[in-house]
Amino acid sequence: MAMSDVENQIDAGFTREDLRGTNLEAAYGGAVSFLKRRYTKDLTGAQIAVTGVPFDLAVSNRPGTRLGPRAIREASSYQPYDEPYGWPFRALSELAIVDYGDVAYDYANIPAFPAALTAHIRKILAAGVAPVTLGGDHYITYPVLKAFAEKYGPMSLLQFDAHTDTWADDDPDRIDHGTMFYKAVKEGLVDPARSVQVGIRTSNADTLGVNIIDAREVHETGPQAVAQKIRGILGDHPTYLTFDIDGLDPAFAPGTGTPVWGGMSSAQAAIILRDLGGINIKGGDVVEVSPPFDPAGITAVAGAHVAVSIICLLGWTMVM
Repeated sequence: MAMSDVENQIDAGFTREDLRGTNLEAAYGGAVSFLKRRYTKDLTGAQIAVTGVPFDLAVSNRPGTRLGPRAIREASSYQPYDEPYGWPFRALSELAIVDYGDVAYDYANIPAFPAALTAHIRKILAAGVAPVTLGGDHYITYPVLKAFAEKYGPMSLLQFDAHTDTWADDDPDRIDHGTMFYKAVKEGLVDPARSVQVGIRTSNADTLGVNIIDAREVHETGPQAVAQKIRGILGDHPTYLTFDIDGLDPAFAPGTGTPVWGGMSSAQAAIILRDLGGINIKGGDVVEVSPPFDPAGITAVAGAHVAVSIICLLGWTMVM
């Protein structure tokens, strides 16, 4: 694409003809799709579909993550002009990526939300496309995992977070962002022995056998060693990656529902994600971006980069 093409590329979220390639549309103008990819419900020819889940409910501190997908999309508009740095392939040029829009649900009928989200993700998977989900409350990973487990069986869960989210909760009707992985393990959606949580720095007496790499270990051993340890735990098992943005220290992600000091830097997270290239990842999400608590947009920028890293990890299995 040359500058002479810009006139025909404005609002690329709607006018883009090719699912691949970089973009010259101004970051501050045009339709706000993720990475200026085409907005479409037609998954023909797509390999990766980015989708939003504008949902929050039982947050323990700050609400606002329903605004996360919109903020992440906006922050991503700074990235589609160059290929993602440090990856051994040209992700934007070699991968067919679409913005599949948001899940539709009745905000006044919350009990119906989980099934609506599972059906939404199931439809993407049935088309042979890998979903990358923008949240939203971290609870959303639980109904997403149901669709993945239907297709792949019990998943390895790779979770970046300050919290384990495995606190006991045997009430199937509760929608809570701190207990959904307890339910996921108990229901066989996740294989705890082949799962790992990274960056943890809150107490939980029972982590259900999930492997823990806490924040102190990340700092003391370094991101390269952490990536190698993660690879050893996951092996070649089908993996779902979920990145709660509060896995980062509040200095790098202040706009989140439950900030906890002592976390990873964005640089550490970037190295870990890059060094995981080649894992058997099937999909992923970035959650808990709460724009009202970060007027500078730092958290959304971090969330957008995490989503791009998930895309690159998926792309590694597709093009390498």
